[in-house]
Amino acid sequence: MTRARNNIEEIEGANAADVLRAANGNPEPLVFRGLCSHWPLVRLAEDPAEAERYLLSHYEGAPVTAFLNESENDGRIFYNDDLSALEFQQVRVSLDEVLSRIRQANELPDAPGVYMGSMALDYCLPGIKTDNSLSADGLPTSVRIWIGNRSKVAAHHDIMDNIACVCAGTRQFTLFAPEQLANLYLGPIDLTPAGQQVSLVDPEDPDFDRFPRYAEALEQGQWAQLHPGDAIYIPSMWWHQVNALAPFNILINHWWRDLPGWMGAPGDVLMHALMNLRDLPKRQRDAWRLMLDHYVFDPPEDGLSHIPPQSRGVLGGLDEDSARQWRMMLRNRLNR
Repeated sequence: MTRARNNIEEIEGANAADVLRAANGNPEPLVFRGLCSHWPLVRLAEDPAEAERYLLSHYEGAPVTAFLNESENDGRIFYNDDLSALEFQQVRVSLDEVLSRIRQANELPDAPGVYMGSMALDYCLPGIKTDNSLSADGLPTSVRIWIGNRSKVAAHHDIMDNIACVCAGTRQFTLFAPEQLANLYLGPIDLTPAGQQVSLVDPEDPDFDRFPRYAEALEQGQWAQLHPGDAIYIPSMWWHQVNALAPFNILINHWWRDLPGWMGAPGDVLMHALMNLRDLPKRQRDAWRLMLDHYVFDPPEDGLSHIPPQSRGVLGGLDEDSARQWRMMLRNRLNR
């Protein structure tokens, strides 16, 4: 793997009871060494058989989603050559079968990839959450588990802040700030491995003739290797490439968004803009850019001073009731 130039800042001895609140809103990634080393799953995972028994003792039979790769893909969760299809199989199976497939694959000289991603602990393993997750400290947190053998997940972003805790195996993280978007050469937006666009660059063997700006992304990027008990904070919208290196890997992550629950998904705005703004004549796009800057991205301090506060409507801000009304209005317009 071609490494990013910079190491992610590391913190030793962080307090697991308040680390989410402490990291909340931090603009840069952080690595917390040994943050979750006291978790039962981390201790038991030194022996994969013990970790299996522990997981299955709390499993209540809910089906999970797994990604299955052929051996020649080397665990890469990616596209076929012309980007017309995804080069892995997505199946709904039991956790027992996921663990069995991992065990069987690792007995083969060229193991096929087995990857269970982003399953909510409350859904599939509620019994382990209490002893194997960080305190939410009042933040609306979704706690999820990822289990697999060796895998390579291309650089992608999440809209939520994230603290991911390595419970078994070794993981390498390469992170890029949001400003590196153009240097990552993103793939299709309507056909993605897991919901978000991913970088098309192979970080193991980057083709700098095809993707010349990726060199700048590596120059600005940050890198860390995490071991069981370590954790990483990934700020919202940071691009992250994740490689799981061991024959048996477990990660538990914590996603949160310190915003009112009634706020919509920012990605919807991009979809609307692609549908309704991108293909306008340039002079109209320029006018809409000014409009969005004025009301959304860089509003002047006195931009609403000429409107009485009681008459500003949505310009003055939203609450749950008004957001519901505007969502209904948008839905009606889209259904025209």
